[in-house]
Amino acid sequence: MSEAARFAHASEAELARILDYYEVRWEYEPRAFPIRWNLAGAVVESFAPDFFLPELDLYVELTTLKQSLVRRKNRKLRRLRELYPMLRVKLLYGKDFRALLLKYGRIDVAASMVGVEGQALAEASIAALDRSAGASRPSPSIPSAVAVGRTARVRTGAVPGQR
Repeated sequence: MSEAARFAHASEAELARILDYYEVRWEYEPRAFPIRWNLAGAVVESFAPDFFLPELDLYVELTTLKQSLVRRKNRKLRRLRELYPMLRVKLLYGKDFRALLLKYGRIDVAASMVGVEGQALAEASIAALDRSAGASRPSPSIPSAVAVGRTARVRTGAVPGQR
C-alpha cells in the first residue's frame, strides 16, 4: 500500500504532484475498461484512464504524445464513451497540460515533456529534476515527486484494480 506509484510518463507524476498540492484525492490507473472483444468473447483491447478522482467521480486521461498517436487514443476514448456512457472522462491534451504547468511555474518541466521523451522517467530522474528546479520555482511550491504515489495511495486507500 505504501509503495510509490509507477508512472508510465513523467507528465503523470507531475499531474499527481499538482493534485497532491491541492489535496485532491486520486488513484493511479485503478481500472481498465474492456472496449473490444474477439469472437470468443476474450478482451482484445481495453482503456485504462490515468487517474480517477473519487471526490469528483471523474477519470482523467493525460496525453502528451505526438498528434499521430493522439488519434488512436481519441478513438479509444470515443469507444469507451459509447460502451460506458455513465463514466465521466476528461482528456487533457499535451498543449492543455503544458499550459497548466506554465501556470504553476513549471517551465522547465513543460519544456521537457514532449512525446516519448518523457516516457518512463525513473524516480531518480524526477527527483533530480526537482532538485534542479529548486527554490527558483515560483509559488505555489509543489512537493517532491518521490512522495507522490505513497501519499496518494495511503490517503485514498486505493487498491489497484478496485474503486
